[in-house]
Amino acid sequence: MKPKMAIVLILFILLTVIVIQNSNAADVHLLFWKISMSMIILIFFVALIGFVIGYLTHHFIMERKKE
Repeated sequence: MKPKMAIVLILFILLTVIVIQNSNAADVHLLFWKISMSMIILIFFVALIGFVIGYLTHHFIMERKKE
């Protein structure tokens, strides 16, 4: 198994454990709004946003290196 794949797998397992342990409700304050949601959904969305930002950053860096 490649080292990068092993790290991704470990991080995925860690994220799964964190999500399972935090299943209660949380209040999220966003500017003028207050949203009450399950922490499972909140952690999932934050992890997804982090993944997308990391992917896009890597993609743009690789595009610049090509030029």
